[in-house]
Amino acid sequence: MNHDTYSDDYIRSILNGVKSIAMVGASPVEVRPSYFAFKYLVQRGYDMIPVNPGHVGKSLLGRPFVASLADIGHPIDMVDIFRSSAHIMPVVGAALQLDPLPKVIWMQLGARDDDAAAKAEAAGIRVVMNRCPKIEYGRLSSEISWMGVNSRTISAKRAPIPTQGMRLSLNRTSVGGGATAASDRAAKNKSELS
Repeated sequence: MNHDTYSDDYIRSILNGVKSIAMVGASPVEVRPSYFAFKYLVQRGYDMIPVNPGHVGKSLLGRPFVASLADIGHPIDMVDIFRSSAHIMPVVGAALQLDPLPKVIWMQLGARDDDAAAKAEAAGIRVVMNRCPKIEYGRLSSEISWMGVNSRTISAKRAPIPTQGMRLSLNRTSVGGGATAASDRAAKNKSELS
């Protein structure tokens, strides 16, 4: 699969098809991007599990941290990796040890490992790299347009403001694919700084 761009239908089918998400690298620090993404996805009704061995004994929005994917103890639909590219392969390896396997491996903005993606896809797992589910959800639901951002979705009606646990429709017509030039620039700039 070409991981340089994703169709809206591919992203939409993932976000509509998963219920439980293990976020590897979740942080209880309220100014960290993983905290914002975690909170947003909880508010949209996803069953979020924070995975971070450095925070075991703490909780994030009422959900206790676990040290590893193996410690979750029940099936999960998606593993959202909030780690740098250098740490992706071990997380994918741990995900491939789960029974049943997760449906999706999602790597956050700036994170990409083509070898790990190939390994996951060989096991039948769908992969997204260098994207944020929070941003993609907001874009596809047109919720992001409330802040004046062009979501590239077309609708005569503004998306409703969601209430706790409410999932917005991701089935709005969109123009152009899921390619996000800003995320591509961010990943490029991050790799240039390394």
